[in-house]
Amino acid sequence: MDANRTRETTSWAIEAKGLVKVFGKHRAVDGVDLTIQEGTVYGFLGPNGAGKTTTIRMLATLSKPDAGTARIFGYDLATEGDRIRSRISLTGQYASLDEDLTGMENLVMMAGLMGYGRREAKTRAKKLLAAFGLEDAAKRQVKNYSGGMRRRIDIAASLVVTPDLLFLDEPTAGLDPRSRNQVWDIIRTLVATGTTVLLTTQYLEEADQLADRIAVINQGKIIAEGTSSELKASVGTGTLTVQLVNAEDRGRTIELLKRKLGVGIHTGTDPTMLTAQVSDPSLVAEALGDIAQERIAISDFSLGRPSLDEVFLTLTGQAAETENV
Repeated sequence: MDANRTRETTSWAIEAKGLVKVFGKHRAVDGVDLTIQEGTVYGFLGPNGAGKTTTIRMLATLSKPDAGTARIFGYDLATEGDRIRSRISLTGQYASLDEDLTGMENLVMMAGLMGYGRREAKTRAKKLLAAFGLEDAAKRQVKNYSGGMRRRIDIAASLVVTPDLLFLDEPTAGLDPRSRNQVWDIIRTLVATGTTVLLTTQYLEEADQLADRIAVINQGKIIAEGTSSELKASVGTGTLTVQLVNAEDRGRTIELLKRKLGVGIHTGTDPTMLTAQVSDPSLVAEALGDIAQERIAISDFSLGRPSLDEVFLTLTGQAAETENV
């Protein structure tokens, strides 16, 4: 952490109330409230078009709210934008670097824009390249970086001056699992030094691993908020998963489970896999008994704690490659 970083007495990095953003007739953000404690990771989840990026752009002073108020480290979003901008940094979904420059040249240029002298800029760039495991690629043009390297150098550029608040808008989109884990380690290190992170992501495991608290936004509104455990508990005590032997039995099994459990049955790309949120585990044995009586063959079943993916599906009615029947 930079020695010259100062903090206000407030423990809140973000306090937002009733934020609204309208584009034509579309209310992209419709009365969002957020309270985010300093030194934490706050996960911001939602389907595409739910309002995540629009909310971040308002909080990062890049877009003016049409209604509502917000304070960032105690500074008013409407009147103290310059003070807010001195405390924050934003990394978007796509790298914002000059691809014809090397990694070192990009970081030196960014440091110069932030007020560093030439020698100080090079020193800062070298430290960041080392911290992000990019020393060997320092003299390579960014256009020749892998996807994981591009995301790391982009995040490094946003940290030339270590921010008190870092907005990360889907920082691991499109990365392979190894590169994603490297970015996760970077985020954990930042938070350990005192930085607050507002993280939007569609990788629910990412939010589960990193976030202290999570908000789910859908159609511009916050529809749930809490810790990962609290959100999981809110959708039921367990998740029943049934694996059918024959996909032809799917329709009969869905109707049987809906009738016995009284809940919607979720299906995915695998036509033999069915899942349901269960509030009364005692009904599971009865449902499995009915399946057996109907001579429907199943290869496996399990009753476990809901995952964050299942929370997301239950709350929003949407999930990648799934449907609700």
